[in-house]
Amino acid sequence: MSNTYTQVIRVGLMLAAFAIVATSLVALTESKTHDQITENERQTLLAAINALVDHNEYDNDILIDTLTLAETAELGTKDITTVYRARLDNIPVATIFTAIAPNGYNGEIKLLIGIYSDGRLAGVRVIKHKETPGLGDKINVRKADWILQFKGLSLGNPSDFKWAVKKDGGQFDQFTGATITPRAVVTAVKKALHYFEQHRDELFAIAEVQ
Repeated sequence: MSNTYTQVIRVGLMLAAFAIVATSLVALTESKTHDQITENERQTLLAAINALVDHNEYDNDILIDTLTLAETAELGTKDITTVYRARLDNIPVATIFTAIAPNGYNGEIKLLIGIYSDGRLAGVRVIKHKETPGLGDKINVRKADWILQFKGLSLGNPSDFKWAVKKDGGQFDQFTGATITPRAVVTAVKKALHYFEQHRDELFAIAEVQ
């Protein structure tokens, strides 16, 4: 009876020790993996930003120099939005933020928009959509170069009524069999430019240290 009890205790201690070692290894692996995932996400975001505003155009830490916006109707956002601010020698260069085109053919289209301090578009990229493959997905830069035409444009260039697809009298091409998608993107970009124009100073403002 005593030997059996001793064996049970020994086995129990061995299992406990194994569990502790296994748990520690899992925790260590998870910690390292989490750090790597975080860094990968950071680099992916930075690459997306630099695709719009070249890293040679600013010298601040753009992932730290940020502003948080609450739900913003003009940008179509329903959640908190982070605005990334590019500066050179502390002088505002550009802002990069997300906007939502709510009326895509298959739902919302999420955009990353860069706007220079003078109101010109640094560029636009689609970062999430559910548009029809072969038709509406031409808004994706990996499918076509349609989205690249926004670079350098601004309110007034083109004129207000030209900020539309050609089918609506504007200057932007629509896709064969898919007018709704480009129309939604053009409208969302134009709204983002209006928002920037109205809130330029706020977007570049540096919080005062209390």
